[in-house]
Amino acid sequence: MKSRHAPRRGGPRRLSVGFILARRFTLCAFANFVDVLRLSADEGDRSRPILCGWRVLSATMDPIVSSSGIAVQPEERLGDPARFDYVVVVGGLIDEIENLHPDYVRFLHRAAEAGVPLVGVCTGAFALHRARLMDGYKCCVSWFHHDDFLEQFDGLKPVSDQIFVADRDRLTCSGGVSSAHLAAYLVDKHVGRAQASKSLHIMIIDEAERAETPQPGMPLDLHTDDPMVKKALLLMQQTIDTPVSVNELARRLGANRRQIERRFQRTIGIAPMLAYKIMRLEHAEFLLKNSQGSVTEIANSTGFCDSSHFIRAFRERRGVTPAVFRSHA
Repeated sequence: MKSRHAPRRGGPRRLSVGFILARRFTLCAFANFVDVLRLSADEGDRSRPILCGWRVLSATMDPIVSSSGIAVQPEERLGDPARFDYVVVVGGLIDEIENLHPDYVRFLHRAAEAGVPLVGVCTGAFALHRARLMDGYKCCVSWFHHDDFLEQFDGLKPVSDQIFVADRDRLTCSGGVSSAHLAAYLVDKHVGRAQASKSLHIMIIDEAERAETPQPGMPLDLHTDDPMVKKALLLMQQTIDTPVSVNELARRLGANRRQIERRFQRTIGIAPMLAYKIMRLEHAEFLLKNSQGSVTEIANSTGFCDSSHFIRAFRERRGVTPAVFRSHA
């Protein structure tokens, strides 16, 4: 059988992708993947599907509602998976994974039997595992969903310290901007490096990242086995640009301020607000290294009231200003 990994040379189109969108799928992960294909498929920003093609597939042709409430109308019924070079499953909310339509599961099994590589984006990796299509494969999941994955798939070892994993004919990524990097990896492989780079540059993404690039996540020294502290840290991560008070954290966790403070001190040895500050500053370091945002923009995106406050806090932690840190990164 002809290898599914080799680019098709019989015509101008070199990469064809079919999408399966789970209920409450993550819109940004889907959009980032599609836009890399769109921008790579034609000259400039004309959006003609010449070098790349993509279709949203459905068992019912009903609109598929994303986690943001915006719906996408499918374009084709499932049909023969062999007409695609890749089939991509875009996941979303954890609670919706069990609701993947049985026809989708059968379609994915037919794709695997036909040698079509399968891609799991965001919690699409969960859906592939639940369909028993990831046995023996490494799998990338977001650090945010790492514990959820372990709870649902006992004995598996997901990779949550890099942005995507390409393991033979299974490719998985953690969602968000990593879906753009995974799409660029496929474009580079099948269409060309110039087209992959062009698409990312138009999307204001500096360069294609390798699979091994670490996911931005919580600082390693803030890891803990305490379930309440772990939930508090995740809430901090979710509100990194608009920090909330300890009282608000406690309210959301159904605890009181004193409980939160005691458990932070006992498990990681620092106060909650200091942990919050460390997390925000480490995220600022990531942005300084990996984005072109100004110091003021990074201060705003990491929850500091102004750039002066951010610069003082950064210098206290690293001994240099953000500008000097960036120049040596």
